[in-house]
Amino acid sequence: MIKDYNSTRNKMVLPEYGRNVQKMVEHALTIENKELRNKCAKAIIEVMGNLNPHLRDVPDYQHLLWDHLIIISNFKLDVDSPYPIPTPESLSEKPKRMEYPKGKITFKHYGKILENMIKEAQEIEDEEKRKFLVGRLANLMKRAYLLYNLESVDDETIKSDLKILAKGKLALSDDVQLISTNEFLSRNKASLKKHQNNKNRSNKNRKKKRRF
Repeated sequence: MIKDYNSTRNKMVLPEYGRNVQKMVEHALTIENKELRNKCAKAIIEVMGNLNPHLRDVPDYQHLLWDHLIIISNFKLDVDSPYPIPTPESLSEKPKRMEYPKGKITFKHYGKILENMIKEAQEIEDEEKRKFLVGRLANLMKRAYLLYNLESVDDETIKSDLKILAKGKLALSDDVQLISTNEFLSRNKASLKKHQNNKNRSNKNRKKKRRF
């Protein structure tokens, strides 16, 4: 009896789908009747989706599954895919170069988005809405500062930086109370801990997949 070793099998094209899916695709390649081949392809897509439910979080994941099906077949499977059939050339294309954002950032720890939000707030005519938004923006600035500093910041620094970013057109009202530094620090620690837990969980899942 000849033993079946991984070293003697065909190379796995996309290991995350497993050996059985690859065998199913190899079988589909042998089906001469195109109608039956299409039915077989749809059945394989169902299996691929069930084996990798996390892909459902990916936008247009059905398109991704069909692309993977064609890739597993080494681009040889002739089926009526509901999406454009990928080619080896399309996978080797270099992505378009992204333009680096231009424009000087006044305070890097606040970032450009927060700076743009402050500019938008200057255009709000309703005094109550503008006052409310300025309070929220000041709290966002304080949180961003504490993520950068990780120790402490006094509210006067936030008020001063807000005036600089708004070029004197916005100011935090004296009756607006910012969230305390301790509360922000505890939130930041909780957020960092959650991020680390998710990272550790992801690493464990990756190690489990490698075993198979």
